[in-house]
Amino acid sequence: MNLLNTAPARLMRLHQPVGIWLLLWPCWWSVALASNGKPSLLLLALFALGAVLMRSSGCIVNDIADRDLDKHVERTRNRPLASGEMTLHQSLLILFVLVSIAGLDALYLGKTVVLWALASLPLVITYPFMKRITWWPQLFLGFTFNWGALMGWAAVRGTVELPAVLLYAGGIFWTLGYDTIYAHQDKLDDAKVSIKSTALRLGERTRTVVGVFYLLAIAFWCAAGWAAGSGMLYFTCMALAQLHFGHQLCKVQPDDPLSCRKTFISNTKIGWFIFAGTLLSGM
Repeated sequence: MNLLNTAPARLMRLHQPVGIWLLLWPCWWSVALASNGKPSLLLLALFALGAVLMRSSGCIVNDIADRDLDKHVERTRNRPLASGEMTLHQSLLILFVLVSIAGLDALYLGKTVVLWALASLPLVITYPFMKRITWWPQLFLGFTFNWGALMGWAAVRGTVELPAVLLYAGGIFWTLGYDTIYAHQDKLDDAKVSIKSTALRLGERTRTVVGVFYLLAIAFWCAAGWAAGSGMLYFTCMALAQLHFGHQLCKVQPDDPLSCRKTFISNTKIGWFIFAGTLLSGM
């Protein structure tokens, strides 16, 4: 039996780990940059655990909020809650267990990290509803998914400083870019059920505007490195990330769902480029 194909695992999207990586990267970048390129392996492991738990929790919150809408979208109609494979009560129970373990993980990271984690909960809870009220739900996902940049710095330094804020800002624009591309997969179904997204808002301007988002992401990440006193190897990695962004924009076909998904998944490579830069930041 493949455990990743069970209903609870699919509810938590454990079979689709790219979301875990996208949530984890800002945490790891921040920990490494705050540590001058010499991060604690324990801290990296604790944030990895937290990313698995919180991404899984976020997926459950999202599915609870969208359990009626998901039935009308081709890509999501077979999700456990939408299909009736799991009940609301079962989903809430799993959510409670995940959040409880995540709370213990945060406690181990220290009081300051706990406070920042608590501050993120309103974003986690309200994000799934943004697609009903604004054309920019991807912006709110950016606020949520990159919060780890603040927590990672706080875990190392005991406070949040300018480089962490700049990492966070860059991550927001990165998320605006990759999640706009992701949203193009569902734009036809979304339009039918009045779900809003930047994909529908931008339409044919997607490639150009996402390019601007990516440029801003790189600019903020470079500013974070400058504020942290990073060496040239850090900025070399930023240049490599920018080249990959350019490759994405040349290859992606917004009207082809498969192309959009492949481009979205390729953002894990961006994570590796930036992480390499933060590891080399002290050189």
